[in-house]
Amino acid sequence: MFYREAGQFKTSYAADSAILPIRQDRIFIIALLLFAFVAVPGLASDYLLSGILIPFLVLSLAALGLNLLTGYAGQLSLGSAAFMAVGAYATYNFMLRVPGMPLLLALVLGGLSAALVGILFGLPSLRIKGFYLAVATLAAQFLVEWVFTKFPWFSNDSSSGVISSPVLSVFGMTLDTPAEKYLLTLAIVAQMALAAKNMVRSSLGRAWMAIRDMDVAAEVIGIRMLRTKLLAFAISSFYCGVAGALYAFVFLGTVDAQAFDLNRSFQILFMIIIGGVGSILGAFLGAAFIVLLPVLLNLAGQLLHGAVSSQFMSNLEMMIFGALIIFFLAVEPLGLARLWQISKEKLRLWPFPH
Repeated sequence: MFYREAGQFKTSYAADSAILPIRQDRIFIIALLLFAFVAVPGLASDYLLSGILIPFLVLSLAALGLNLLTGYAGQLSLGSAAFMAVGAYATYNFMLRVPGMPLLLALVLGGLSAALVGILFGLPSLRIKGFYLAVATLAAQFLVEWVFTKFPWFSNDSSSGVISSPVLSVFGMTLDTPAEKYLLTLAIVAQMALAAKNMVRSSLGRAWMAIRDMDVAAEVIGIRMLRTKLLAFAISSFYCGVAGALYAFVFLGTVDAQAFDLNRSFQILFMIIIGGVGSILGAFLGAAFIVLLPVLLNLAGQLLHGAVSSQFMSNLEMMIFGALIIFFLAVEPLGLARLWQISKEKLRLWPFPH
């Protein structure tokens, strides 16, 4: 009774094709954004903002980029962390070597640099796919990590290879507090998530899904494979590049190649598997699960007052990750996003069965 479409008539094509055609969904999203932008910065502690919410938002953005490539375009990639590293180092060097470079412009240029690298490693997708394409993108992970480690120019000749991020400033305002950094991250992620939602509903998104479902049939009906696949790699890498820059500048405060290793790529892949492949919401649900699960396990370990060793809790975390991945692949391949969609469909009928 609380989630019904009765009385919500659509009298135009624009209303029928709206992103949120149901009034309750619009109210929920507006309330959620107001809470995130207004209430959270004033109520949340510094630890909650810096240690949980900011990494959640940044990893959601990276998972969103991978979901555009893998979930919608059907191109498997294991190099997401490499594109994040390209975005982080490119943003740092733009701000370092171009005096007065605004932060937002540097983020865009860092994302474009990651997009160029993504196009380069996306070229094999024109001839190979599946497992072989995953190996090709895995080569990008190793190559990018090696380049940033062996060539000190990228890290401004730092002896340790770890460099501190510059002072964050947007429109003349210095961002020092966790609340200010959180608001910057939230604003960027919200805008890019909206852009991604519109993108997958456009002709480009439909072309991606046609290639994902059957690439031969997509080519027969006139979809340009070269342009469409490379656009998928470019846009996905752009999202990962911006996420990498935010992860280094806003969350870590340093730019380090080891922060974008192979484990990070697998972590992002697990996010879209658990959250839901081919779903914008799935990127956020998967990132929330990956970020919150270690925190909840640590709290459970503290409640047990040492009855369980920390090593067991760490192993338990990996066991839960593996078990959930197997569960979602076998039982619900579309992940948490599909479970949320099923719940909404049941709410539309509750309390009546028909």
